[in-house]
Amino acid sequence: MVKRIYLLYLLGAGLLGLLSFITTREEGPSPVRTPAEELATFQIEPGLKAQLVAAEPMVQDPVVITFDEDGRLWVVEMRGFMPNMDGTGEDKRVGRISVLEDTNGDGQMDVSKIYLDSLVMPRAIALVPGGALVAENGALWMTKDLNGDLKADTKTMIDPNYAGSGLPEHAGNGLWRSMDNWYYNAKSRLRYRLNDGKWERDSTEFRGQWGISHDDEGRLYYNYNWSQLHADLVPPNYLSRNKNHTPTTGIDHGLTIDRRVYPIRPNPAVNRGYIPGTLDKEGHLLEFTAACSPLVYRGKALPADYYGNVFVCEPAGNLIKRNRVEDKGLILNAQDPHPGKEFLASTDERFRPVHQATGPDGALYIADMYRGLIQHKAYVTPYLRGQTINRGLVMPINRGRIWRIVPENWKPAKPVKLSKASSKELIRDLSNPDGWHRDMAQRLLVERNDKTVRQPLTDLALKGDNPLGRFHALWTLDGLKLSNPDLLFSLVTDPNALVKTTALRLLEPLAKTDKTIRVKLEQQLLKAWEKAPIEQILQMTFTAGILEPGASHPLLAGIVNRYGNTALIRDAALSSLYNQEFAFLQTVLKEPQWQTHEPSKEIFLEMLTTSIVRKRNPAELAALLTMLDKEALGWQEKAVLTSLSIQGNTTKKPIKLASAPAILARSDAKIEPSRLEGLASLFEWPGHTAVRSTPKKNPLSDDEQKLFASGRQLYLSTCSGCHGTDGAGLNRFGPPLIGSDWVLGDEKRLALILLHGMEGPVEVANKVYNVPDILPVMPAHSTMDDASLTSILMYIRNEWGNNAGPIGRRTVGMTRVTSQGRVVPWTAKELNSYMLEAKASGGK
Repeated sequence: MVKRIYLLYLLGAGLLGLLSFITTREEGPSPVRTPAEELATFQIEPGLKAQLVAAEPMVQDPVVITFDEDGRLWVVEMRGFMPNMDGTGEDKRVGRISVLEDTNGDGQMDVSKIYLDSLVMPRAIALVPGGALVAENGALWMTKDLNGDLKADTKTMIDPNYAGSGLPEHAGNGLWRSMDNWYYNAKSRLRYRLNDGKWERDSTEFRGQWGISHDDEGRLYYNYNWSQLHADLVPPNYLSRNKNHTPTTGIDHGLTIDRRVYPIRPNPAVNRGYIPGTLDKEGHLLEFTAACSPLVYRGKALPADYYGNVFVCEPAGNLIKRNRVEDKGLILNAQDPHPGKEFLASTDERFRPVHQATGPDGALYIADMYRGLIQHKAYVTPYLRGQTINRGLVMPINRGRIWRIVPENWKPAKPVKLSKASSKELIRDLSNPDGWHRDMAQRLLVERNDKTVRQPLTDLALKGDNPLGRFHALWTLDGLKLSNPDLLFSLVTDPNALVKTTALRLLEPLAKTDKTIRVKLEQQLLKAWEKAPIEQILQMTFTAGILEPGASHPLLAGIVNRYGNTALIRDAALSSLYNQEFAFLQTVLKEPQWQTHEPSKEIFLEMLTTSIVRKRNPAELAALLTMLDKEALGWQEKAVLTSLSIQGNTTKKPIKLASAPAILARSDAKIEPSRLEGLASLFEWPGHTAVRSTPKKNPLSDDEQKLFASGRQLYLSTCSGCHGTDGAGLNRFGPPLIGSDWVLGDEKRLALILLHGMEGPVEVANKVYNVPDILPVMPAHSTMDDASLTSILMYIRNEWGNNAGPIGRRTVGMTRVTSQGRVVPWTAKELNSYMLEAKASGGK
């Protein structure tokens, strides 16, 4: 695809213009520096310093680093990556995993052992009892060191399809052990767990591209090369429980739309450097293009202000970005604390930070691949090929450095060997102020499977001074299969939000199998929810999914009535209603508090109806149509009919009913004609064959109708708060979308608005909208992926009488690429000028 973009640019801008652009970006060769010389090129935040921990030949092409319980550093070395410009030989067995150790306590690694070699493109590691899980050659392997010499003696395949792809930047990786004792992965829908001595594989939500980590509460963080920081707002696998509902929030939440980076050297050798806006006039990269390996720093060596910050690698820009995370109730946001200056940047073009880890000493460690070429052969553009060859960046290969970031006056301490720690000492370490120690203590206690720790762990969970220690104690008990309902019930009313939500979560599997526990839990939740804080409300909404409908339905109805203006609460409630959607709809339609119209209730009813349709139960749908015919439901009926008609246009296989629904045979036009055809096409009955709606001027294909339908769901969660569920706009928030030239006009212009946002006055249907009639700025939605944005555009261009027709599937992706460097919202005048210039340069 990149080559196609390159050719399109050649045709649009002209060969001479491109050659001139490349010339202005041309740099001389980048010399290969010794570690000491490279260190001198670093610019780092005041009060901190970088120290060399290891370098070639001890370590070569490091792509992943992690520490074991005794402070040894394990390094995954992808030595087969791009040995030449064409990647010839990357399938050779030259990769390895090394174990580095500092034996004299001077802070530098002085001993290296090869744990496992002859590997094809190794990409992930997790230290487990007796050895390590290793991902290489596309598969996941269990390797064991049987005699304690730090060399693998056995290698057993666990999963032949772990990676999912042969491309290094688009294959599974991570093997990150999280608080719930599962191992999670980026660029993957898989997680793994050791259960009774056997490795268990499970599906989970898709996350990220390269690298994964978690914060103190166990929330997973990851990113994409184009979007630097995403995270889960909810625990794994909750929002995916309802197969009839597609959530639009909670998982893959973008923490920041700020994509700007501030290199301290020109970066001409980036894959899309030929595209105007990728580099500034001095040749510096303007925004993330290779974001990877976000690490939540939970160590204590750096100053207190750094704790909980997330550091993101940008190897294409030779830098690492620092993000300060803000926890705002159910939402996480992040921002650069020092815009204009990065946490760490280098003038050495070969400084390639690709992975990070927190050490047992609390310091921040960085894996520097140290090479000129980091783009895989599958994506090398002709522009990058020329830059790399002409400037001598192909060689040398098989270099690499490990750096440590510490305060200026920091001194290394002798590593503590936790493998020799007693269980009592490990339990004490669960409350360590350093996150690495807490995680390691939990892991070791679970792996030892020592059941005698039940009471001290219970005491810690009940009486510990550190809430994080209590949190880890609960998950340690769970990992040891020692969770106790009496303990958990006593903590459901705990003053600490994290402790009580964890107790609720851990009660669920017990309540599923024990009716006595389930009844007690139902009583507890129905009694407590009205006074609970929002964090506990969210967990209660999830926990309702394992309760009996007689308890869960009134609980969820009350929660959605009060908190349904929050999209995450709506998704959480729907995730707890799998195959109960119609019964719940009947419940809420009778509830007094659900008679008053509110936009959030309308959105929820429409999403609920969509789930009912996706279940495809003829009896339920027939009953729903009968209810619509016989009862005067007002605004509620509109929401239900809107959903039914939209789904009707996406269903290839109609749902068969036993008889004709009376509501479709009535002559009093209770249903709008625009909705009637879609509704009729959803069903078949004796004497009636479902027929798609009459083709419009710009008809949508079957696949485009599916995008249209998913776009409606995304629109409701993302856009309706400002533009209304009906696209008519909301006073004080956003202008109308109905008949708007901004919506119906050039699809690329509309994509630019969603990608970058828009500010200032805007004219729609001959009326100028400006503050205070609308908000001053429409925010960017650049953290959403191309498919989601395409769905939204497909929807708003073809709803409410809009009839702009389909949008190209590649429009958003192409527009995202060709508008790189745009980091602030557009004004109307600026955007129109940009479009005119783009058309002129494209010869249109």
